[in-house]
Amino acid sequence: MKITVAMDNCLPFNARGPLVAEHGVAFVVEAGGRRILYDTGQSGAVVNNLAALGLPPASLDAIIISHGHYDHAGGLAAVLAAARPEVEVLLHTKAFTARCSARPGGTVSTGIPVAEAALKALGGRWSQTDLPCEVAPGLWFSGSIPRVSPFETGDPRLLLPGADAPRPDPMEDDTVLYGRGAQGLVVIGGCTHAGLVNAVCHGFAVTGCDRLQAFIGGTHLGPATPDQQERTLAQLEAWAPDLIAANHCTGFAVMSRLRHLFGARFRTAFVGETLEIASCPAPAFVE
Repeated sequence: MKITVAMDNCLPFNARGPLVAEHGVAFVVEAGGRRILYDTGQSGAVVNNLAALGLPPASLDAIIISHGHYDHAGGLAAVLAAARPEVEVLLHTKAFTARCSARPGGTVSTGIPVAEAALKALGGRWSQTDLPCEVAPGLWFSGSIPRVSPFETGDPRLLLPGADAPRPDPMEDDTVLYGRGAQGLVVIGGCTHAGLVNAVCHGFAVTGCDRLQAFIGGTHLGPATPDQQERTLAQLEAWAPDLIAANHCTGFAVMSRLRHLFGARFRTAFVGETLEIASCPAPAFVE
């Protein structure tokens, strides 16, 4: 399994060429002979990065959206316009939910910025589900993630519009990808609003793995409460993964903690960086 960061908030210090960064995230996951774009950043800039990385949209077999926020699906229209008409598009059934976020003085819209009908008119073979499904040999879309952890209670700034007043957004459409690595479960998260611990526990059930090998992506621990941060980090230590590659909403303070706790097992996942993870042998993928 090869994972290339096509968009993130940050560029590495040694970045070369025309790569750009923005608040958002996108990964290209290559597994079982398939090339999948997981999230699209917040603008069409991801198309530039994909071309610069030698992974043009026309080479994609599928596009998967982790959840319905602008910084993960905002680039979807641009990618679809450059992709093959038959590219698969997969997202949660509730990804197009209207949503907003609290800001000083009011709220701002944070949902997918292009209407569902307009996106589907751009092409692609669309599927929406809240159930786990295999998207490549040894690689799964999580579907809805059960909330079992008592301390992962969500971000209070994330809201659903209401007739009288906004109400908390449970982010029911938040999903991750699961890989079956040679040494255990590999989790790839966009923001992991459902909670890192919840996501990993669900991954054990979906894949049959009993050990966490790697977590890659956004953790949403940056804006989390200190209690959630500490309890999540303690659980990560207990799981003792071989790799933590964090980016996006993790935040630099939490990245610093991860580096302190995991040493050489921690790394960033900034634009253009790649990770290769040995996969557990899997049967051929059948569409």
